[in-house]
Amino acid sequence: MIHGLLWLPLLLVFVLLTALGWLERRRQQLFRDWAEGAELAKLDSCGGAKLKGGILSWSAFEAGQLVEKDEFAVKTLECAELLALRSGEAPLTDEAHGACRLRLVGGGLHKDLPFADAERARVWIDQLMARARCDL
Repeated sequence: MIHGLLWLPLLLVFVLLTALGWLERRRQQLFRDWAEGAELAKLDSCGGAKLKGGILSWSAFEAGQLVEKDEFAVKTLECAELLALRSGEAPLTDEAHGACRLRLVGGGLHKDLPFADAERARVWIDQLMARARCDL
């Protein structure tokens, strides 16, 4: 009887890990369907983003579905800069890693796109600026 009770926590951990894996697979499938046909796409813990038809749109996962947060027309993009995620208007240094936000400026407005990784955000800046120049 004692040996059976010792295996019970392992069984619970297995069930929990299986459920979490299923949820992550579902999240990835939702993202694939949402970003189908996109020129550029990203999925991380901050949400998903896609560039399709010159419009950059991003979403977050809420209650098991993708909820569209905002969009930005890439042809109006004048500059893109990295800012700390929660530190007001503090720019991100080149050595910084981790969560950040990509500020998109153009057309008289600015919007923030959250990123879980600063390195990936730096790559996105280059790709978005190249697309903005191509669209002009």
